[in-house]
Amino acid sequence: MSTESTESTNAPNFIRNQIRGEIESGQADTIVTRFPPEPNGFLHVGHAKSICLNFGLAEQFGGRCHLRFDDTNPAKEEQAYIDAIKDDIHWLGFEWSGKVRFASDYFDQLYAWARHLVEQGKAYVDDLSPEEIREYRGTLTEPGRPSPYRDRSNDENLDLLERMKNGEYAEGEKVLRARIDMASGNINLRDPILYRIRHASHHQTGDKWKIYPSYDFTHGQSDAIEGITHSICTLEFEDHRPLYDWFLDNLPVPCKPRQIEFARLNLNYTLTSKRKLKLLVDEGIVDGWDDPRMPTISGMRRRGYTPAAIRKFCEMIGVTRADGLVDIAMLYHAIRSDLEDNAPRAMCVLKPLKVVLTNVEEGHEEVYEVPGHPAREDMPVRKVPLTRELWIDADDFMEAPPKKFFRLAPGKEVRLRNSYVIRCDEVIKEDNGEIRELRCSIDFDTLGKNPEGRKVKGVIHWVSADRGVPVEVRLYDNLFQVEAPSKEADADFLAHLNPDSLITVQGIAEPSLADAAPESRYQFERVGYFCADRHASRDGHLVFNRTVGLKDGWARIQKNEQGQKKG
Repeated sequence: MSTESTESTNAPNFIRNQIRGEIESGQADTIVTRFPPEPNGFLHVGHAKSICLNFGLAEQFGGRCHLRFDDTNPAKEEQAYIDAIKDDIHWLGFEWSGKVRFASDYFDQLYAWARHLVEQGKAYVDDLSPEEIREYRGTLTEPGRPSPYRDRSNDENLDLLERMKNGEYAEGEKVLRARIDMASGNINLRDPILYRIRHASHHQTGDKWKIYPSYDFTHGQSDAIEGITHSICTLEFEDHRPLYDWFLDNLPVPCKPRQIEFARLNLNYTLTSKRKLKLLVDEGIVDGWDDPRMPTISGMRRRGYTPAAIRKFCEMIGVTRADGLVDIAMLYHAIRSDLEDNAPRAMCVLKPLKVVLTNVEEGHEEVYEVPGHPAREDMPVRKVPLTRELWIDADDFMEAPPKKFFRLAPGKEVRLRNSYVIRCDEVIKEDNGEIRELRCSIDFDTLGKNPEGRKVKGVIHWVSADRGVPVEVRLYDNLFQVEAPSKEADADFLAHLNPDSLITVQGIAEPSLADAAPESRYQFERVGYFCADRHASRDGHLVFNRTVGLKDGWARIQKNEQGQKKG
């Protein structure tokens, strides 16, 4: 399947254009990309962009894309994260080439290459503490200083490295470092760490290893082992590229992948720091990694986003080298566009107000067959019953309405969606003045036609009080109140949480929703798009999560911009 859509093929994608040029000129034949997540958390919307890019390029150009877990830090990694990441990729509609790969598959080879660097005098065992290593490394304006252990002999370094591997030293007691250039203007080249001692069991290798390679030492060589042709990374790895090239130039690797960097996705009102997202989970601020307020792929899935919409969004924003803040309204637009075409309709009242139809007999019921979707004949019709007592939304009634309020008011008429015109004749209140119910009457001559001699502008949704289905509705909004929560310091970003990011109401839905399957999506007419919660919607307890409202701010922005260009 192609990642391109007819709407967004003009979105910039310099990597796609570059690879197309390489293939057309004969510089490249088969391309091999990879998606290399660290299994230390769930994937978020920024990872979705990388997934769509790497897998999409492989699909478009007839190549392959590997899934490889860069699992070099067992202290922070879990099998649960591995399983969730695989599930996310499949849910988005992609399939990796061959087996699932792990950097740990290459630990033996990486260790052999580390020994090779020691034998060549290009790596050494250092006894400095982590704090001393940072001090000796220097700053952006001052060069580093060589470690006093930098000139150990190759034989001594080989012996110490083997003893590190055998678990003879405590964590932090020694490290293996590359011997490159402590005066380099690129701090990454100032004798970077290749191996650390970690007495931790690994989810793939068990207790075999007492030392683990650094991410920087692992990443490029793993690409080389797998025959990756295009190693696509975000811009923060640009300064690491000279180090990766140094490793590839100084080791007998089978090939030299080409690294290309692109700008990561920065979405306003959205946090994409995995460490801060984990803090939200650990502190119980959200209900797990798949909380619908989280920007994780599993959270977006639970909220009701569709794979097609996420892929469309990633295509819309394009791939460039320019950092910028993407308006979340673009994401909402992509979701609405997909759900507008594909979500069946239903009626659900979120703020129930009872209506009694006084000229309808007790026990009366008439059932309307209503299209499941106004433009989709392939969707089954739904049966909507009308009874003497109904629920309408409290917001659709006002005792003293303003001039342009076209909904229900005392003495005023409104049409029940797909049914009759009704008139409010009486307002019944509690002793404290709260409205208990409305007494209304039906004009039985208005089913499917306008009333004689008068115009009724308002149409409201409703649900039978006798046949309606109780539902819990969770109204989700942005988790943060500031545009760029990732820029806030650790001590400050929690202060910008949106206290109204989740509001739960008890609503009444039409009976067609009684059998809603988990993750089924609907447009609640006049309200928004909702999804049956994948966890809670069971045992007769229906929970719907609001995916997005009906108003499309991004479409309005685009329309205004087009109008300005024409003007």
